[in-house]
Amino acid sequence: MKHGYHCEECEDAIWPATTRSELLWLRNKQHVVQEVARHLQSGLDTWMVEALDFLDRHSGHSVVIVRRP
Repeated sequence: MKHGYHCEECEDAIWPATTRSELLWLRNKQHVVQEVARHLQSGLDTWMVEALDFLDRHSGHSVVIVRRP
């Protein structure tokens, strides 16, 4: 089973290679992760970069965590 983010307004979705709990954590701590990313030399994991980009593009929209088999 795979989990991802879905924007209910744009009908756009992504399926980063991570767990549901990490997606939930990232969505709830988005501002903290973005601040940490500004100070990291090595960068974030790929799934975090992809997910933050999605959340930034859909800021203010209703973004939910979804699953697919």
